Amino acid sequence: MYKIVIVDDHFVVREGLKLILETNEQFEVIGEAENGLEALPIIAELQPNVILMDLNMPVMGGLETMQELKKQGSKIPVIILTTYNEDDLMIGGLAIGAKGYLLKDTSRENLFRNIESAVRGETLLSTDIMERVIAARSQEKGRVYASNEANSLSDKETHILQAVARGLKSKVIALDMGISERTVKAHLTTIYNKLGVESRSQAVAVALERGILDN
Repeated sequence: MYKIVIVDDHFVVREGLKLILETNEQFEVIGEAENGLEALPIIAELQPNVILMDLNMPVMGGLETMQELKKQGSKIPVIILTTYNEDDLMIGGLAIGAKGYLLKDTSRENLFRNIESAVRGETLLSTDIMERVIAARSQEKGRVYASNEANSLSDKETHILQAVARGLKSKVIALDMGISERTVKAHLTTIYNKLGVESRSQAVAVALERGILDN
């Protein structure tokens, strides 16, 4: 059974998520909080398998809470709850290490799939969310990037990172490019080293910030 803590300042959202999760015997909501400050001791005490975290909350928001959890050495995966007008915050969440994003009106199946992926340690990047964020970044004009390293990825590495941003797994990317899955993973390691990151989500976040994924 997956134990879950929900952190959202809207009571209706918390109750709605609980009702959905309770329809599946694999999930149990063991705690909830209306802001990050309230959530931190609850998370420390209950040690859930996954945290569903809102971004915009009073007192302490989602990004600040995730940063504090990271400082504390927490390895509990966080799935961000988001709306359609939080692109910058979503990128910040990816950079910190969020394992996925859920729109607050997401389907039951998508909710379950995201939680299961997060518990397995995978980063599930919703295609519609990532395409929207990339599109928003592509529309920005006149940005200047100080580091030459920002654009040092090869065409193949950029192609792989774009596929990652669309939520594709290494096996699918390998088939699409006609190379082995091991080669894809080797390219990902090179991408991580060039961007100074440790995960797919962080690589996507940094690439978006630097304009590497502008279509």
